[in-house]
Amino acid sequence: MVDYGNIKIDEVIKTKNISKNKVANRAEMQRIQLNNYCNKKIQRIDISIIARLCYVLDCEISDLFEYIPPYNNNE
Repeated sequence: MVDYGNIKIDEVIKTKNISKNKVANRAEMQRIQLNNYCNKKIQRIDISIIARLCYVLDCEISDLFEYIPPYNNNE
């Protein structure tokens, strides 16, 4: 499986100096759910959760996710 990106939610939380408990509470999500996002243990992204995280963390979606193009040997 090829990895095309990086989830940076944990980094943003640390940069904003806010506890995961506060983030989870304000984003109306369970702490374990937030931990799964932070630890990159998710299968699908819920856009409503991402929208709430952006609101709570006062950031853009691009702050939470990074797209990394695949390396192509044919170029």
